[in-house]
Amino acid sequence: MAPAVHPVVAHVTARLTERSRASRTAYLERLSRAASELSLRPARTDLGCSNLAHAVAACGGSDRVVMAADTGISLGIVTSYNDMLSAHAPFEHYPAAMKQTAREVGAVARVAGGVPAMCDGITQGRAGMELSLFSRDVIAMSTAIALSHDVFDGVLMLGVCDKIVPGLVAGALSFGHLPAALVPAGPMASGRSNAEKAETRKAYAAGEVGRDDLLASEVASYHSPGTCTFYGTANSNQMLMDVMGLHLPGAAFVHPDDPVREALTAATTRRVAEIAGSAAPYGIGQVVDEKSVVNGVVALLATGGSTNHTMHLIAMAAAAGVDLTWEDFDDLSAAVPSVARIYPNGPADVNHFHQAGGTPFLIRTLLDSGLLHEDVLTLAGPGLRRYTQRPTLVDGVLEFVDIAAESGDPAVLRPATEPFAADGGLRMLRGTLGHAVIKVSAVSEKDRVIEAPARVFTDQVGFLQAFSRRELDRDVVVVIREQGPSANGMPELHALTPSLGVLQKRGYAVALVTDGRMSGASGAIPAAIHVTPESVHAGPISKIHDGDIVRVDSLTGRLDVLVDEAQFAARVPAQRVTEDGVGTGRELFASMRTAVGRADEGAHVFATMGRAFASGVHGGGDAEPDYLKSVPQEEDVR
Repeated sequence: MAPAVHPVVAHVTARLTERSRASRTAYLERLSRAASELSLRPARTDLGCSNLAHAVAACGGSDRVVMAADTGISLGIVTSYNDMLSAHAPFEHYPAAMKQTAREVGAVARVAGGVPAMCDGITQGRAGMELSLFSRDVIAMSTAIALSHDVFDGVLMLGVCDKIVPGLVAGALSFGHLPAALVPAGPMASGRSNAEKAETRKAYAAGEVGRDDLLASEVASYHSPGTCTFYGTANSNQMLMDVMGLHLPGAAFVHPDDPVREALTAATTRRVAEIAGSAAPYGIGQVVDEKSVVNGVVALLATGGSTNHTMHLIAMAAAAGVDLTWEDFDDLSAAVPSVARIYPNGPADVNHFHQAGGTPFLIRTLLDSGLLHEDVLTLAGPGLRRYTQRPTLVDGVLEFVDIAAESGDPAVLRPATEPFAADGGLRMLRGTLGHAVIKVSAVSEKDRVIEAPARVFTDQVGFLQAFSRRELDRDVVVVIREQGPSANGMPELHALTPSLGVLQKRGYAVALVTDGRMSGASGAIPAAIHVTPESVHAGPISKIHDGDIVRVDSLTGRLDVLVDEAQFAARVPAQRVTEDGVGTGRELFASMRTAVGRADEGAHVFATMGRAFASGVHGGGDAEPDYLKSVPQEEDVR
C-alpha cells in the first residue's frame, strides 16, 4: 500500500489544482477535441490526396505503403542534433536507428524537423548568451512547426540541454493529444573533477595561474560526447524527465556508448508507437498534469537542481494549463529533504549519482516518504512506482529490474529518512527589493545572512574591472542590474562566479543581487537572482545606490535595502545604460524582449499560456503581493 502523501505536498497540489482550474480545463477541452478527431483513424487520412502525396513523396519501400494506407502509425522525430556540441553529437545516428525500429513494429518514423541547440558553456560572458533564454521559446515554436503538418500519431523528441528540453516539452504540449517521449543521450564519462576545475578557475581569476593551465583544466573536464557532468540545468532536465514520466524508467544518465542506451532508444520508439496504436491512447498533455508538475518540483528540490527551473518548470506547466508559482517552490522546499550531493552542491558528478542508484533510488525514497505522487500517468504506463527500476540488458534483451535496497554511495545519495539536510535548499526571497530566488544548498551556514554595502554594476565587465583593481576587497553585496528578460534576454552571469569566490576566500562577506540568472552553478556564493520586477521595469533594484546597505537573509526569506522607506520611495529609478541590442543576432530578438513575461511567471513570450490561458487573468485570484504594491508594475512603465 502506498504511503500517505505528505501534508505539505498534498496542500500545495490542491492549491495548484484549484488555481489552475480554469486554465487546465480549457487545455484539456482542447486536447479532447483534437483526440476525438483522431479516434477512428490516423490524422493523415483527413488530408486531401495532393496534401498526402506531398507527405508521402520522400518515403520509400514499406514506409511509402504504410503512409499511403489508412492504418499504420506515423511517428515524428524532432531533433536537436548538431555535431558542434558534445551533448547533441550522439544524436547523429539516432533517427536512422529509430526508423528501423519503427519499421519492425509496422510504423513509420521520420524526422519532422530540427530545433536549435546552443551551449551556455560556450556563450557565457559573450553577447550570444543574450539569446539563450529566448532559444527555449524558439525551440517550442520550432517543435510546433515540425508537428504542424498534421501527419503524425506520436512524437519522439531528441533533446538534452538547458533550454532544449523545456522548449521541446512546451512545443509538444501544444499537440498534447499525441503520445510523446523525450529521448536522451546521456552524460560524458567523468573527467577532471568539478572541484578541481573550480579551484583552477579561482586561481586564474586571482592571477595565480595562466591561460594555458586554465585551458588544460577545462579541456580535461569537458572531453567527450555527452552532457557535462556537473548538476546544472542540462542534467536537472534529465532527472526531471525521468521523474515526470517523459523518459522510460532510469533513462536519464546512461552513458552514450553503453549498449543499454541504444536499447532504451529502441524501446522508447516502440513504446510511443504502442501507445499511439492502442485502444486507449494518451498524450503528453495527460502525462504532464498538476501532480507530475509537483513531482518535478519535489525532485528538483531534493537533488539541489538548477535554479533555471524556477522559470522552466513554470513555463512547461503553463503550456499544459497548470499555473505553478514561486510560492509553490518555496512551500515545498521547506518540507522536502536534500538527499543528493552533486556538484556544485558536493564533489560528486552525475555519473557518481547514477552509480549510487540514480533516479530509480531517488524516486523510490521520495515515494516511500510520501513526497511524490504515485498515481500519475507516465510514458511507461500508470503509476510512478515502475520508475524505481533501472534498465539493464539480460542476454541482450532490455529489462527493468528493481534498484538495490541501499544507496551505492551514501556520500552522494541518501534515503529521505537520513538526508543531508532537512530542506531542499531553494528559497524565495521577498522584501523591499522585490521577489527573488536563492539556492543555499552549497552555501555555508555563516553566509546564509549577508548584510553589507552595495556596489552597483550594469554588466559583468564593469564588475570584473572593479575586481581586478581590488576595489571590491571588502564586505560587499554586488548588485548587477539590467540583466532581466526584457533588458537583454536574461543571460547567465557565470563570469562572476570565480571572482566572487576569490573575494569570499579572502575572508570577506559577499553576496550577489541580480535580475539576471546563475543557473545551477551559483555554488557557495549567496546569490539572490531573478529579482522581479527587473530594473528596466523600474523595479526597486533600479533605485539602489552604491553604499546602500543591502541585506540578503535566506533564513527569514528577506531581501531588503536598509534605507529610509520614504527616502527610497522618492528616488528616481536609474536611467538605463545605453544598449543597442545589435550584433550576434540580438537585433532579431527585439520583439521577444518586448513581449517576454516576468521571471516569476516563467519568462516566456506566449501570452495565451499559464495564467492567461483561459480567461486572460490570474486563474487563482490571489491578492497582489505586498512588496509589489509600492513599486511601478510592468504595464505602468512600458
